[in-house]
This record gives sequence, structure tokens and C-alpha cells, in this order.
Amino acid sequence: MADTASAVAPAKTPEQISEENNLLPKLITHLDRHLIFPLLQFVAEQQEDEEDSQEITRAKYELLKTTNMTDYVASLYTEIHNVAEAPKEFGAKRQAVLERLDQFEQESAAITDLLGREDVITNLRADKVANLEYLKKEHDVTPEMVDVLYDFGNFQYSCGNYGAAAELLYQFRVLSTDDAKVSAATWGKLASEILTTNWESAMEEVQKVKDSIDTKLFANPLAQLNHRAWLIHWALFPFFNYEPARDTICDLFFSAPFINTIQTACPWVLRYLAAAVITNRSRTRNTGQYQKQLKDIIRIV
Repeated sequence: MADTASAVAPAKTPEQISEENNLLPKLITHLDRHLIFPLLQFVAEQQEDEEDSQEITRAKYELLKTTNMTDYVASLYTEIHNVAEAPKEFGAKRQAVLERLDQFEQESAAITDLLGREDVITNLRADKVANLEYLKKEHDVTPEMVDVLYDFGNFQYSCGNYGAAAELLYQFRVLSTDDAKVSAATWGKLASEILTTNWESAMEEVQKVKDSIDTKLFANPLAQLNHRAWLIHWALFPFFNYEPARDTICDLFFSAPFINTIQTACPWVLRYLAAAVITNRSRTRNTGQYQKQLKDIIRIV
């Protein structure tokens, strides 16, 4: 009996259990760096140990140092190194960002002014080619002017100006016929809507990204799998923060292509999905649907 007792492993501490069940390292592999940041913020708010807090501060710095969020990155540097001022190169980068911002504002002024005019907007149609022909004929708009909206939107996103980024990427998407850039702009707008907690718009973008994956990547199953895995992780933000989205996202995740993706590429998401199904019983409008989802979870797990 004594030998048996001595062989029993010691009880794990809550901290050890938490660490073993921490899904953050898995989640961040499918997230843009700007979407990782609020997760680090959340973890930082839970930390009581000073050494752990400093480690998270260093992680924030490494995460954001390549972005245009120069003031915030400089403040992280001073906190990490316990100095009053950041090195001069931070000031130089800040000045370069401001100069580029001014350049973008000048380059985009003509087309953004046009897209703010009601008489112009009322003449735009669903046909992008026709829209470009109209804008070229009536207002001398060129494809290069449209591309500036895309570049400026990405720049604003890197600066952390997510509301401005969402608007610019939307304007670009309305006019551009470049499928690759339109797809990237849709992902960028989804991230921007998430980061501004504009959940209704975020859900609209989730659907647009899904449709793009279904149609544009139809001939490339591996790319579809990878893109769906990324969308699943991005959709977790409205999933947990916007209750009206819960049923819609559950339906999406349980659809054949997405449940296959979860099982194949990101099985850790099943934990969230199972919890959502169980806690969603009182809210679901369709008892049969709830029973099917519950059976699917039991079968998969």
C-alpha cells in the first residue's frame, strides 16, 4: 500500500493545470499580429506575477515592433529597459510614418472626395468594370488611384487606425477588379471590424470571406483548408463577444467543409464548439438543430 501511495503523482497546482490547457500558442498561429495583441492584453490583465507581466510586455514589443504603431512600441521599449526615453531611431521612424501618412492623404484625396459625393455614389452599380469606366470618363479616375486606397488602408491598419483602414479597404473593394487584392482587402476589413468591436459588420465580412474561399479557391482544396482554418480562428472573436452571432457561427462551424477543417487542421477549436453547443441550449430556436449539433460533437469527440 505504501509503495502504491508513493507512486501516485502529486496533485497539480491550478497554475500547472491552466498552463497545460492554455490554447493561446495554438490560436496565435492562425491570427494576424494585430489580432494577437488583444489576447496578450487579456493575459496581461490576469497576471499577478511581475516577472510574467514583464515577459508579456516583451512579447507585445516583439509582436508590434515591425508595425507603424511607433509611439506605443517606443513606450513598450522604455518599459522593458526601464529608461525615460526610447532611442533616436524610434523618433526617426515616427517621423517617417507621419511623412508617409501625409503623402497617402494627398495621393488619395481626389478619389476619397469623389466617393464621398452623393451624386457620384448614386451612379455606381454592382458592375465594377462599368464603375471604373464611369469614373474614368467623368472624373479621370485611374486604376492606380484605386490601388492607393488599398495601400493606404494597409498603412492605416499598420498604424492601428482600424476604423480608417476599414473604410479605405471597403472603398477599394467597391471599385477594384483585382481578385487577389480584393480578397486581401476583405480579410483586412474583417480584422479591422473585429478590432473596432463592430460585430455586425464583422459578421458580414465573415460571410464574404467564406464566400470567397468557396468560390475563388474552388480548384485548390489545400488552400481552402488553410483559409478556412484561419477564418475559424478569426470568427472566434464575434463568437465570444457578440451573442447574436453565436447561432450563425455554430451553423458555419458545423457545416461539412468547416467541421472537416476543424477535425483536420485545428481540433482544439472543438473545445470551444462543445462549450457553445452545451450552453446554447436555452437560446437555440431549433430543438432538432440543437440535438443534431450535440450528437455531432459527441461523435467527433
